[in-house]
Amino acid sequence: MIQRRTILFGVLLAGTSLAGLSRAAPALARSIVDVSSSSEAARKLVRRLAGRDPRDAVRADAWVAWAVGEDWAIEEFLENGLAAAERRAAETNSVNSDFCRRILSTYTAEFAPEVHAAAQWALLGADSDRAAFVAQGFAAAEARDRRVREEDGSQERAIVEEDRRYIRELGATDPGPQVRAAAAWALRPGSTDADLVEFFAYGWATAARLDLETHRLRDAEQEARRQVAIRRLITDAREAEQAALEAAEDIVEQARATAASAWRKAAGQAGPARTAWTDAEQVARAQAANWRAVAEAAANATGPNWKAIAATAGDTATEWSAEQGWADGQTRFWADLLQQALDGETRMTSPRT
Repeated sequence: MIQRRTILFGVLLAGTSLAGLSRAAPALARSIVDVSSSSEAARKLVRRLAGRDPRDAVRADAWVAWAVGEDWAIEEFLENGLAAAERRAAETNSVNSDFCRRILSTYTAEFAPEVHAAAQWALLGADSDRAAFVAQGFAAAEARDRRVREEDGSQERAIVEEDRRYIRELGATDPGPQVRAAAAWALRPGSTDADLVEFFAYGWATAARLDLETHRLRDAEQEARRQVAIRRLITDAREAEQAALEAAEDIVEQARATAASAWRKAAGQAGPARTAWTDAEQVARAQAANWRAVAEAAANATGPNWKAIAATAGDTATEWSAEQGWADGQTRFWADLLQQALDGETRMTSPRT
């Protein structure tokens, strides 16, 4: 039997947009990171959390901040509201609700009717219903579905050697670690065709969802931290450059050196961020291509067990394609910040005119 996996979400996201400088000389004004671009980046991050974060509490509060349509609401959410939403999401009741939703999205009514119905009942019920489903109801419903499939026997009889070969290949080469683990479990020593049926019915889709959510949460966490760091570094750099522009003649060289160092630190943050998003784009590209191949294989397969993954493979490929597009946009955003930081350092190290 595919073992139930529980993800504990404890990610603390933080981020903010860059504020404009109220007074700056023309040369400094040209050096400041585009405020509108930075604010738009923060807005996009909040919109992404509102639509794609797997935790209901985070999605709800992000939607409220985004719907206000003002920069102050976005900044307040990223500075304070997000941490509060994540604390609520970590509470038992919220975790149980998120678990029920994940089960509903991966255990379909067609291929796991008992689990699907039990999850739906728990989600619509009281807190105690959700707690009971997580503690015992889920496993009991899985057992009922398995018993019905074994009594029928048609899905097990439909398993052929080509199916085993495909799952074995997934266990070795699939780009998602959760899918690899689920495939390896389905073919573990002592497993039966019933385990392979469960892998096709919901184990594959569940593992794929975990891979996607892990990717999103990790990237969101890292991006929020990077945005906090770059905000501080850019603020320090532009203030140092302003000070250099206003410095007395006897300390101007020292002030320019300080500003150059500050811009260099900002570049040191932006460069790795750009690389990280380039790597994330490659991961998403590989996953999207993989799931397009899975969708094609499912479409060409004749066995009944492939129907379950055929129903979700195309959507999974589309979601990974969206991740690829997001990563590409973030790469370009950080490349622009990097260039602006390098330009700032150049201004401060070039001979004065």
